[in-house]
Amino acid sequence: MKARIYVTLKREVLDPQGDAVRHALGSLGFDGVKDVRIGKLVEIELAGDTDEARKAQLKSMCEKLLANPVIENFELDVS
Repeated sequence: MKARIYVTLKREVLDPQGDAVRHALGSLGFDGVKDVRIGKLVEIELAGDTDEARKAQLKSMCEKLLANPVIENFELDVS
């Protein structure tokens, strides 16, 4: 089973890295970029088939280690 976990900052959390990229894009001539938010992608491969127990395990991994639930959201994509 393979999973992709997308971790992003919550909207109310400032993203200085995203602001720096937005500014750099403008400096490079890419006009019209209003906002940039930077996140991370975690790819995990687990033994076994996709089932509810595996999805619950992935969710627990995110809540305990892969994402900071105070300032970040996460989204699971399981295949």
